[in-house]
Amino acid sequence: MTTDAGAPTSATPMVDGQAQTTAWDVALDRLEHPAPGQNHWLATVRPDGSPHLMPIIAFWIDGAFHFLVGASTRKGRNLAADERCVVGTANLTMPSMDLIVEGRARRVTDEATVERLAQEFGGEGWPLEVRGCDVYGPHGPTAGPPPYAIYRLEPTTVFGLPGMHGMFDDDRRHEPTRWTFGRG
Repeated sequence: MTTDAGAPTSATPMVDGQAQTTAWDVALDRLEHPAPGQNHWLATVRPDGSPHLMPIIAFWIDGAFHFLVGASTRKGRNLAADERCVVGTANLTMPSMDLIVEGRARRVTDEATVERLAQEFGGEGWPLEVRGCDVYGPHGPTAGPPPYAIYRLEPTTVFGLPGMHGMFDDDRRHEPTRWTFGRG
């Protein structure tokens, strides 16, 4: 995947009395290189304000999460009405790290960018075809039926926490850290 990370504007400890933070480069490496079998979860906002959480296939490309969503799915309808969302993932590479990315997901509408992103997704074993800004391909188990829209979630805040995987088998730990970005 291509990258253009966009460094955070600050890194702060999440625990009172904690002085150290985990370097952004560590979190960025985990975002760019998910472990085999790693899951991503998307939380969106329903029209009544209640949360909606579903698994997604997501890729960190050019400093943001990108994912496909069928327009007819609940998450697709939620994002069309309210861009606010969160993607959570647990990287199983030891020492494991849980990452939560908050921000606003906006539909990618530039046809050249949609084509490039669809090729990168397809390179991961999901053959996709672009028609304008819409993407078609085999039914994605987490994306719903096509046509798909590609969404880009640029982080406003990222939380990094020591992961649960191997917590009691490995004494290496990441420091709980909040990274903020100058995006609104």
